[in-house]
Amino acid sequence: MLRRALRIEAWPLPLAELPAGAALVGGAVRDGLLQRLGARPDLDLVVPGDAISLCRELSRRHGGSAVVLDGKRSIARLVLKGWCLDLARQVGSSLEEDLWRRDFRLNALALPLGSQAPLLDPTGGLRDLALARIVAVREANLLDDPLRLLRGIRLAAELGFKLDDQTGEWIRAHHRQITEVAPERVLVELEKLAACPAGQRGLAVAFESRLLDPWLSGPGVLAPHQAEPNRAAQLLSLQRLDAEQTGRLGLSPSEAVAALGLARLAVLFDAKGLERLHASRQLQRRCGQLQHWWNQLLAQGPGGVEGQLQTLTETQRLSLHQQLAEDLPSLLLFFPPAVALAWMKRWRNPDDPLFHPRFPVDGWTLQQTLGLGPSRQVGQLLAHLSAELAFGRINKPEEALKAARIWLESRGL
Repeated sequence: MLRRALRIEAWPLPLAELPAGAALVGGAVRDGLLQRLGARPDLDLVVPGDAISLCRELSRRHGGSAVVLDGKRSIARLVLKGWCLDLARQVGSSLEEDLWRRDFRLNALALPLGSQAPLLDPTGGLRDLALARIVAVREANLLDDPLRLLRGIRLAAELGFKLDDQTGEWIRAHHRQITEVAPERVLVELEKLAACPAGQRGLAVAFESRLLDPWLSGPGVLAPHQAEPNRAAQLLSLQRLDAEQTGRLGLSPSEAVAALGLARLAVLFDAKGLERLHASRQLQRRCGQLQHWWNQLLAQGPGGVEGQLQTLTETQRLSLHQQLAEDLPSLLLFFPPAVALAWMKRWRNPDDPLFHPRFPVDGWTLQQTLGLGPSRQVGQLLAHLSAELAFGRINKPEEALKAARIWLESRGL
């Protein structure tokens, strides 16, 4: 059944190109048994001997690119025809010994690629799959790479499995070891967790296990007036960010992943935390903008969100939609249903000039028609015309040019 699910005949490399003793391990084996493989699953292969030289040789013979992932442990990646094949040198004197060094028992399954070779399960991973649970192979294995502390929580959320009680105790006991991991690797794991349909529960477990403490700071992005970090408020906010919310907004699966992933990270991490995680400037900017508008609109005040929206000036309202042109659903996850649905309807319309702000004419046309040279005033004029269009005071290019002349005359230009 597993071999059929893996569709080995569709792999970008014939098995004859791999050395005797090669085996498929890890996620592809697990997901094949769970019947949740994608069209091109990532393939983790254990091989006897040097995996890096093998990867380079396969790249020379079949094309694609070879990337060294870990020179010390002899791990390399072959990217070929849209597939990712990670090759790792077998650890220990046998494949079974290698499996005993892995993180979780459901990942310690191996399918030797010989035609009649049976599935190897020395640690009891098949039983864990049947019982829908995440169990660490050994406590020491978690500490070999402390990112595994977070990965176990992510796997539980991703698969909808229960985290084993003993494994959870080990994670909580060793949470400080997560600081030994490169921040970039932690962020990748957090982004995967945040994007899971049940990611809010996994992040809450990581939060309560104190795995996130090194990157949490300040009063909490949804409680800016608190003197101390408001952990209860952050947990409550996380709990609201579930997949049912995206269903009520009518988001597609890909839109739901994007909206929930961003919102969950923004609930937890302020600018300093994201910087310490070595997040990209783009992610820092997107989270920061979302946090700004949350605090602007979700602060306690008369009339709730509706009342706060009425206090926004036209400039603020236009700025909101300019900043959140792609990320508005993440904001709407916290809106009352009626307001959220009304806003979603307008966001779905790409021609809505407020929800998708644009210029009614371009700068070159303004310069040629009105005899303007390149200057800061051209940018200011474009911003003015964008607002006029957004709020329905102009609709056509000729109306925009007329409004531009009026604006210039009002400033003596």
